[in-house]
Amino acid sequence: MGIFARDESRTTLAASRIGRQATASLAGLLAGQGKTRSDLAAAMGVSPGRVSQIMSGDANLTVRTLAAVAEALDADVQITFCPRAQPTDARARGTDASPHRSSVLPARH
Repeated sequence: MGIFARDESRTTLAASRIGRQATASLAGLLAGQGKTRSDLAAAMGVSPGRVSQIMSGDANLTVRTLAAVAEALDADVQITFCPRAQPTDARARGTDASPHRSSVLPARH
C-alpha cells in the first residue's frame, strides 16, 4: 500500500488538475515572453520532444522538472496549499468556508 492509497482515484484526478494548471501557467509565461517551445527546449538543453511531453501534461512533472523550466525562463515557481472552499450549503450552516483560493503555480511575468 502506497502513501497515497487512501483514495488513489482522487489523487490521480488531483494530480491531473495540478499538471494542467502548471502547463497552462507555463504556456502563458512562454507567450508573455514571446518564446516558443523550441526556445524553451534550447534554453533547457533538451529536445523539443521533451518539452512537448512536459507541455502535454502526460509527463509526471517533478519538482526538478519545474525547477529546470523555471531556471531556463528566469522565472519562479510558486506552490501554494490552501483549504478548499466549502460548498454553499456548508456556509448556510455557519461552517467556516474560506473563499481564499489561489492558483497552484502562478507564473511571474
